[in-house]
Amino acid sequence: MATNNSGSNNIVVPEAKQALNQMKAEIANELGLTNYEQVDKGNLTARQNGYVGGYMTKRLVEMAQRQMSGGGMK
Repeated sequence: MATNNSGSNNIVVPEAKQALNQMKAEIANELGLTNYEQVDKGNLTARQNGYVGGYMTKRLVEMAQRQMSGGGMK
């Protein structure tokens, strides 16, 4: 498991960066946060930013569980 002591979020698989950013934008849009990519995240509430990250984590865990169970991806 990768250890990250710098306090920043590093992407372990750089090739996944674009897909993660797309997922983030899609989830933000589903939550009613339009133009999330261009919005200054500092102007959003912690709750709004937390929802996006929380839903991303939830979806990524679901995808991993499906893959691990042999069910494939959505």
